[in-house]
Amino acid sequence: MQIISSTCKVIKGIDGVNEELKKDYDMVVLDYNLNNQFEELSAGVLKLKEKTPELLKIAKTCVQSIRQGNKVIFCGNGGSAAQSQHLAAELVGRYKMERSAMNAVSLTTDTSNITAIGNDYGYDVIFSRQLEGIGKKGDILIGLSTSGNSKNVVLAFEQAKKMGIQTVAFVGNKGGKMQNFADYTLAVPAETSAHIQEMHITLGHLLCDLIEREIHA
Repeated sequence: MQIISSTCKVIKGIDGVNEELKKDYDMVVLDYNLNNQFEELSAGVLKLKEKTPELLKIAKTCVQSIRQGNKVIFCGNGGSAAQSQHLAAELVGRYKMERSAMNAVSLTTDTSNITAIGNDYGYDVIFSRQLEGIGKKGDILIGLSTSGNSKNVVLAFEQAKKMGIQTVAFVGNKGGKMQNFADYTLAVPAETSAHIQEMHITLGHLLCDLIEREIHA
């Protein structure tokens, strides 16, 4: 990749070089970069099969919680916040099957709570404070973080332990601090934030599928 980029810079710097040729070299770099991205992502997704035993345990735990009248709670920051909302919606709405709603919520959606808690107590406790208010023993907390070190998610896990709430960490290859507080950890085989998130949503969808089929099949 470095050699190709350097070659392109040289060609672009030569006077009189055809503009079409310059564009062709741009496409070579783009194509090379895309191929690398696809190869890295596809290799990582195939390795997700290794997470099957842990994923099945997590699904079983979530099913038991929902059947006992409890709920699945999600949290995360940035792209992980969006995925938290997405996965909660798959359970409350539907994933694939026409069925009754399941009890799930994301701690990332209530802007009044988030801004009030953040303003009065600090951003680090926006999830743990909400969990203290709405969580109960028997619930499941699923935290998503590409680094595994998001302080507000770590503090939410600590709060969950105090309340008898089991925790699931969706993290990257390095695991981070979250795995030290989690009952279950899904550490995906990637280090780039984008690829970690892509694998998180893949595992998240599989989890929703397992829960939905077990409860409503």
